[in-house]
Amino acid sequence: MESRLAGWPLNLQPTPCPQPPTPNSPPQGWERCFCTHSSGHWYLPQAAGDPRTLWQGSPECRSSCPGTGWLQRDVDTGRMQGDYVLGGLFPLGSAEDAGLGDRTQPNATVCTRFSALGLLWALAVKMAVEEINNGSALLPGLHLGYDLFDTCSEPVVAMKPSLMFMAKAGSCDVAAYCNYTQYQPRVLAVIGPHSSELALITGKFFSFFLMPQVSYGASTDRLSNREIFPSFFRTVPSDRVQAMAMVELLQELGWNWVAAVGSDDEYGRQGLSLFSSLANTRGICIAHEGLVPLPRAGSLRLGTVQGLLHQVNQSSVQVVVLFASARAARTLFSYSIHCRLSPKVWVASEAWLTSDLVMTLPGMARVGTVLGFLQQGAPMPEFPSYVQTRLALAADPAFCASLDAEQPGLEEHVVGPRCPQCDHITLENISVRLLYHRTFAAYAAVYGVAQALHNTLLCDASGCPSREPVRPWQLLENMYNTSFRARGLVLRFDASGNVHMDYDLKLWVWQDPTPVLRTVGAFDGRLKLWHSQLSWHTPGNQPPVSQCSRQCREGQVRRVKGFHSCCYDCVDCKAGSYQRSPDDLLCTQCDQDQWSPDRSTRCFPRRPTFLAWQEPAVLVLLILLGLALGLVLAALGLFIWHWDSPLVQASGGPRACFGLACLGLVCLSVLLFPGQPGPASCLAQQPLLHLPLTGCLSTLFLQAAQIFVGSELPPSWAEQLRGCLQGPWAWMVVLLALLAEAALCAWYLVVFPPEVVTDWWVLPTEALVHCRVRSWISFGLVHATNAVLAFLCFLGTFLVQSRPGHYNGARGLTFAMLAYFITWISFVPLFANVHVAYQPTVQMGAILLCALGILATFHLPKCYLLLWRPELNTPEFFLGDDAGGQGSSGTGGKETQGKSK
Repeated sequence: MESRLAGWPLNLQPTPCPQPPTPNSPPQGWERCFCTHSSGHWYLPQAAGDPRTLWQGSPECRSSCPGTGWLQRDVDTGRMQGDYVLGGLFPLGSAEDAGLGDRTQPNATVCTRFSALGLLWALAVKMAVEEINNGSALLPGLHLGYDLFDTCSEPVVAMKPSLMFMAKAGSCDVAAYCNYTQYQPRVLAVIGPHSSELALITGKFFSFFLMPQVSYGASTDRLSNREIFPSFFRTVPSDRVQAMAMVELLQELGWNWVAAVGSDDEYGRQGLSLFSSLANTRGICIAHEGLVPLPRAGSLRLGTVQGLLHQVNQSSVQVVVLFASARAARTLFSYSIHCRLSPKVWVASEAWLTSDLVMTLPGMARVGTVLGFLQQGAPMPEFPSYVQTRLALAADPAFCASLDAEQPGLEEHVVGPRCPQCDHITLENISVRLLYHRTFAAYAAVYGVAQALHNTLLCDASGCPSREPVRPWQLLENMYNTSFRARGLVLRFDASGNVHMDYDLKLWVWQDPTPVLRTVGAFDGRLKLWHSQLSWHTPGNQPPVSQCSRQCREGQVRRVKGFHSCCYDCVDCKAGSYQRSPDDLLCTQCDQDQWSPDRSTRCFPRRPTFLAWQEPAVLVLLILLGLALGLVLAALGLFIWHWDSPLVQASGGPRACFGLACLGLVCLSVLLFPGQPGPASCLAQQPLLHLPLTGCLSTLFLQAAQIFVGSELPPSWAEQLRGCLQGPWAWMVVLLALLAEAALCAWYLVVFPPEVVTDWWVLPTEALVHCRVRSWISFGLVHATNAVLAFLCFLGTFLVQSRPGHYNGARGLTFAMLAYFITWISFVPLFANVHVAYQPTVQMGAILLCALGILATFHLPKCYLLLWRPELNTPEFFLGDDAGGQGSSGTGGKETQGKSK
């Protein structure tokens, strides 16, 4: 908490000041009285001849200023003797009009305005001391005293009483020693000052002597540094707590695009820095940041306020955090009202939230909504009556007479009157200040020191056994981590000298002419907000929106543009990634075993998939397999049934049946591709395809070789080679081809064995389980034997001239090899470019098409002849010249010739 309230015009009618009885020095024993100037400010003349100077005791003064000097003397006697004396520093006045910047000599500074809040703080300390003295819970049998002074809210004024406190007891001298361990100053501890700016100065001074100092308002976080301020304590939380509460409030209400303004003093600069650092860590962007000069600053600096307000007004910012003293806040709002700034939400620091300087400013009701945090403290219901009693005593002539009989202390000749502005104060003038949370901190400070002194003197309920003099550093030892009770509230000084105290969130609710405070939440480390109690300045009482960019939808992340993280474009998360939290700047990739759709906020587990039996493509291929297998079995059955027929014998007999059986196995090999892949199925796929295919093609190669030898070679050569292509030698060729292919398959399986893999990325929502080919070169080499056999078949039959009257076997072989080459040449680019999930389907189709092509072009025409053209199933038609040795060549020739026609 911070308060730099300098005072305000009192609600009194101006009283004309008649001419003084003499223009020179006042008669001996008279004191000055001070009347209100026509401006409403308290005026302290500098020269005896000033026409507004009156001398107490003159008839004009008594008639013009009734009651003059009574309350002043009550505060002037802000000193009470005791066994142990506490010093007090309070802002009873202000020197803002005293021209401190023009000083050329270190002379006395005059306070020209009155601060009612400072008076209440002083009275709270007096009440606490009187309660302790009249009670028995603390320091039984001992008497506390106090010595209270005015700081005028200025460091140059506060240093004089600070020096006075360090003077030797009973004197005004501060002695210089090498060792102050045995030094006994006139006070044991100091209560105050109220502001951070003063506490930073007095704190270092008192820390040199290890004099305990308890502030009731200085909240800057710098004072928590125990190396610099080892003897500083306070009964208010650090500004860090208030800044954290502000950040929590902004987050709760969704405001991440705000302006932050502070007063150009220690309180405002440090508070603004704390808020900015905390806001940045929570993703709150500060669109505009600036400092408000204090009222005494030059006009050039005050012009920066207008520039700052203009920037805020032109932007989309709807929330302004104002961490400022009351005087700076009044300056800012004066310009704001004058410039007609559009209404905003103002998040107030505690220093100005309850300040009359701001609340009573004309036009404040038009600035918007004001929210701020205020310490909870503890209720002090007796305090208003105590203040009323003190004011009544100040108006009692008998009481004033008793004060006149007292000798002024020595310090009055050094620092002057303690409160020359305190006359004419009534309860009505300060009633708005009687808020327990503004005075409780000063009240609690006395109890904190008293408890530490109680512990130092080893006091108990029966009394204090030790009444030895206590030096400040001895008291300081017992103040660390001391717990004490004030008005039922248990407080404790932590290692940094701070206390923990909760905050209430207050809302200004206007009831002409000033607002009242409504509690709309609380902060005890966590914010509790009662939304139903909030009211806004916006149409329809809608909560204001203060964001640079709209909230991204689910499944979108922010792409920051510019320097502020709160200004961004919303980008959709693509499939395979998701938005983990609303503040993400990048989409988070799903794990490999998970998937997600576009604009997702979560990932889903991938389901393993493979070429299933029930897929439509597989079902079609199985039907095609059934057709091919049925035709193969039918052809094989016909060949066996017509085993001795010339057609079967010309086709190779057993080799033809072996070729058909191999072709059936080729068709059956497609059954290895559907279903969940396993290591065995992956290893068996290529060998069980290529070995039967090699067996089929080797028999066809023998057919082609026979045709080529019989048609293209001389008869002598043909007779020698024909024997090698029949009988055991033919089976040897088949065996050699199978061995060559088996060797290639074995090399393929040993060196580059296919493996079962789970591919997580090829499918959008599933994990593909398939057989991965480790080497495409080895995969191609496995086809080498079959490709060579097919190529030799094609060469051996393509250029062969058919003989009239004979079966044209070369044509069937040529078309069979063309079907083989067309199938597998087409397979290569199709297999390479098709999605890996469909590669098994492509391979199944190629196998079946190859088998059907060979079957349709080479074997089925022979089946046709066996079934529907049996008359052509003769040796002459199929065996040609080879039938001569078997007889009837002429008849057969004629018949064949006739049939060919």
